[in-house]
Amino acid sequence: MAAGSASGGTTSGIGGVFRPSLWVPGDWNAFFGFGTNILVNLLVLTGLLRFVLGMPDAITFGRILPAIGLMLCLSTAYYGWLAYRLAKATGRSDVCALPSGISVPHMFIVVFVIMLPIKLATGDPVKGWEAGLAWVFIQSFILMIGGFVAPVIRRITPRAALLGTLAGVSVTFIAMRPALEMITTPVIGVVAFAIILLAWFGGLRYPGRIPAGLVAILFGMVVAWGTKPFGLDMGGVSGPGFLAAIQGIGFSIPLPAFGHVFGGFEFLGVILVTAIPFGIYDLVEAMDNVESAEVAGDAYPTTRVLTADGAVSLIGCMMGNPFINAVYIGHPGWKAMGGRIGYSVATGLVILALCWLNLVSLLSSLVPVVAIAPILLYIGMLIGAQAFQETPHSHAPAIVLAFAPHLAAWAKTLVDGALGAAGTSAAAVGLDKLGQVGVLYGGLEVLGEGAILGGLILGAIAVFIIERDFAKAAAFSGAGAVMTFFGFMHGPAVGIAVKPGLALAYLMVAGLLYAASRATAGERLMPVSSALPAE
Repeated sequence: MAAGSASGGTTSGIGGVFRPSLWVPGDWNAFFGFGTNILVNLLVLTGLLRFVLGMPDAITFGRILPAIGLMLCLSTAYYGWLAYRLAKATGRSDVCALPSGISVPHMFIVVFVIMLPIKLATGDPVKGWEAGLAWVFIQSFILMIGGFVAPVIRRITPRAALLGTLAGVSVTFIAMRPALEMITTPVIGVVAFAIILLAWFGGLRYPGRIPAGLVAILFGMVVAWGTKPFGLDMGGVSGPGFLAAIQGIGFSIPLPAFGHVFGGFEFLGVILVTAIPFGIYDLVEAMDNVESAEVAGDAYPTTRVLTADGAVSLIGCMMGNPFINAVYIGHPGWKAMGGRIGYSVATGLVILALCWLNLVSLLSSLVPVVAIAPILLYIGMLIGAQAFQETPHSHAPAIVLAFAPHLAAWAKTLVDGALGAAGTSAAAVGLDKLGQVGVLYGGLEVLGEGAILGGLILGAIAVFIIERDFAKAAAFSGAGAVMTFFGFMHGPAVGIAVKPGLALAYLMVAGLLYAASRATAGERLMPVSSALPAE
């Protein structure tokens, strides 16, 4: 058996049959880079569970993280096997496994759009966890069957609408809270943010090629722990908390959570409003990342990828994990770094050990939350910017329109939180009194409900009007009328005749747009190149 080369690694079996190497020197680079990426995501996720949702540690470390470890191990092992099969079938030694892990955008969506509102409404974080499990249950099946419908949805929906509504979520619910946390602890937060921007936007490489996210976290740890002897509390870390985490090191395996999964169906109406559009986004994202890998030379079957993501997400969900699995962007980068097959499998095994031995708890007690906040703000910036960068300039007004429902939903969340802290509510204060001080609570409520679909529909209508394709704009307006009538958008839950007046307005707009399409039939209409009205 011949030794593998540094770049790819080949072995020959009996009779000269090609057998790819399971580990080559380049896998070390990809392992440390990819493994750090996954670890940072785990620390962020743990912070969201503990400090945003107030999830009990017994559930966070005893139920959710062990299930996450299982899901990630299955996912990385599967994609390592898929890479092995591709390498063996093609006789190539440079095949790189697809990177996979917890979907980062969805990690924030399920926390801030599903779990947190339900936790606030019920006062019970366990109810939020159950709703998250039910959300992933539905998402898993959308992924598994979506390989057949994703191309159609992607073809008929403008990219500005898909990315615009996602950007709305990222700017409001993902980016704003970390920005506020950073500015209140600037010595850690603002400086750590600069460390990240220098590397991820500025291209600066840190000594030893240490990932910027890890540098930012290490800086935050040094400042938070280094100022403790002087009586300063900059990062919220504490010796007792660290000692408690050490004592909590143990062994936890995932346990079936069937009752909790189906208990979450109590909130089905709220869940469906986001599960369907984000299931569609998952399909598009997976196809984009598989396409990126094919451009880099590794052609993987899209149907198998989508089915695998859905299957491992379903397994993780049934064991207590409310976060979905996804193929990550970045395959060409790990391949260029020398990663092949082994880096994927090794990452999964290490993460499994961290989660099952409760070592994530130890790491989270060492890392100040404010050191992680810049990473969240960066993600929000990146997703928000993508909507403008990956769409025609003329579609920018449509993207801004797609933001509107999310801004309303975010503002309503702040108003509800402030009134709740004061021991009252909007209904108790009175909508008229709120209106007198400029808080149009009723409008925030209607515009913000079902913001994901609302942003997508409004964005699509605007895109097709800009493109002078009035018939397609009418079709999306008609779809908006149907979804509003049944409460998928602009309503607090799915039902019948949830917002009949608004549904009628959408229907009337659809009629107007269809009439415009008939009136201009046969004319050669050029898209409007400027958002400013003609003089």
